[in-house]
Amino acid sequence: MTADELKLLGNVAGKRVLELGCSDAEAAIALAGQGAHVIAIAQPGGAHDRARDAIERAEAKVELHAGDLASLAFIRADTVDAAFSDGALRHVDDVDRVFRQVHRVLKTDAPLLVSVPHPFFEGSDYFDRSGNHRTIGDLFSALARASFGVDHLLEPDDRTLVLRGRKLGN
Repeated sequence: MTADELKLLGNVAGKRVLELGCSDAEAAIALAGQGAHVIAIAQPGGAHDRARDAIERAEAKVELHAGDLASLAFIRADTVDAAFSDGALRHVDDVDRVFRQVHRVLKTDAPLLVSVPHPFFEGSDYFDRSGNHRTIGDLFSALARASFGVDHLLEPDDRTLVLRGRKLGN
């Protein structure tokens, strides 16, 4: 996720920001450098190890957890100011569960920024939903089912789709 795309989270200084699917920790480190309290979730194993090493090298203050992206029970409801995921949702079977859990921990009107490989250019039939392939409509619908209102859709290049939703209600 580029710095310009991360700006869609707003001013993060002093805010709690959740990263879903931290692997290289680049965005988490950058946001921590802007004064955010970053909580990052990485898949156990290689992704978590790479993220931990990068955070240590940068001497950044990032709260790193290993686990499933929907396993957010350790975060109290309505306590996170912003959340984002950069490409990690393509590895998630139940994106609805992830969005429901993110909705639970976000404050009302807080942004959720999602970057995924552009479904038109993944090299498969656009409507073939095997292998966690989702159409743009699938992502919109999943966000709506979890009570997010989508207010931004970006296609910064032919390989990336970025959506920003805001938490509606509680």
